[in-house]
Amino acid sequence: MNIRDTIAAVNQMQADGVIERYAIGGAVGATFYLEPVATLDVDIFVSFRPEAGNLVVSPQPIFDYLKARGATMEGEYIVIAGWPVQFLPASSPLVEEALAQSVEKNVAGVSAWVFTAEHLAAIALQTGRAKDKARLLQFVESGTLDPARFQDIVSRHGLERSWQRFEKQFLTS
Repeated sequence: MNIRDTIAAVNQMQADGVIERYAIGGAVGATFYLEPVATLDVDIFVSFRPEAGNLVVSPQPIFDYLKARGATMEGEYIVIAGWPVQFLPASSPLVEEALAQSVEKNVAGVSAWVFTAEHLAAIALQTGRAKDKARLLQFVESGTLDPARFQDIVSRHGLERSWQRFEKQFLTS
């Protein structure tokens, strides 16, 4: 598996106009800020555009483009250079903001767009699964987050109560 080649393929897809902006989120996105963790796939968030004359958005142009270049389908994943990839819609205001404010990172000499640490932490807070709470705790304990920026995102997206519960459960002694 070669993440560099996977990102290069996504960058080429963007250059060819198949997708507009993209950003890596999830566990792989978090590895740009935290210790790497085992993960099965790469979550790539995109803004899907409806095709002319359609109200329904389809990821089919992405799949068609990548299959024509050797990618294969495995369940809900498209395998690019050995990595299972999920293309996910920016389906909430928080994720839309994370996509718009993503930052450029270097992956073995290839540029990639990645959610900021603060957005990854806020998305983990919003999602609230056990693995997301563990990741949020890693972000807090690592000192990676800009506290003011994180609090601003939490406030702007109505996550204050979730943050208070998280703090009470995990951060108070």
